[in-house]
Amino acid sequence: MTSQPLYAIGNTETSTLADRVCQQIITAIVKGEIKAGEKISEPELARTYGISRGPLREAIRRLEGLRLVESRPNVGARVVQLSVKELLEIYRVREALEGMACRLAAVNMSDDEIKALRTLLDQHQAGIEQQEGQAYFQKEGDLDFHYRIVMGSGNSKLQELLAADLYHLVRMYRYQFSLSSSRPTMALREHHQILDAIESRDEELAELLMRRHISASRRNIESKLTQDN
Repeated sequence: MTSQPLYAIGNTETSTLADRVCQQIITAIVKGEIKAGEKISEPELARTYGISRGPLREAIRRLEGLRLVESRPNVGARVVQLSVKELLEIYRVREALEGMACRLAAVNMSDDEIKALRTLLDQHQAGIEQQEGQAYFQKEGDLDFHYRIVMGSGNSKLQELLAADLYHLVRMYRYQFSLSSSRPTMALREHHQILDAIESRDEELAELLMRRHISASRRNIESKLTQDN
């Protein structure tokens, strides 16, 4: 199992710098430190991350490839901001595809992979407690419960869609809309229930629980958006 989402990493010194800064900017975007719709200032980012403009521009190009940043002529680069309709459409796609991935994971994940995923959830519990139940931040790749399920499905097409094309965009909204007094703890409980079903090799229950889990997240988003409006 790869420990990183599926995108290419170069070997030159410039690529290495771009890799590092790309990861730092991804985390800042996911956590909302750089907000959706915010303009990307190359001079400011160069100062913040101590990097020259060449590697920074390479990092920004990678962020565009990851669908986190979009560039427009005469406007410049901005963090992607989805409309409500687009966001809810993605969550409905996630519900179907991650449900399928979970069904396959119940068949294909090894006992050792399931045991390792249980350990990861224990680590997530500690992280939520450190945040006093207010946030559930999952680092990318193998440190992300959803990513591990998708990779555990053994289906390359699902992996391309969910662990590459939509991965970081989903992470951004998944994290930022989970900031509340109840959702982080509830989400972790749902993760444990999903893993219980996978461990029991109950394909139908695993799919059902994952679909319910993502549906609950979608309803949470709809509720927050309604309150904001």
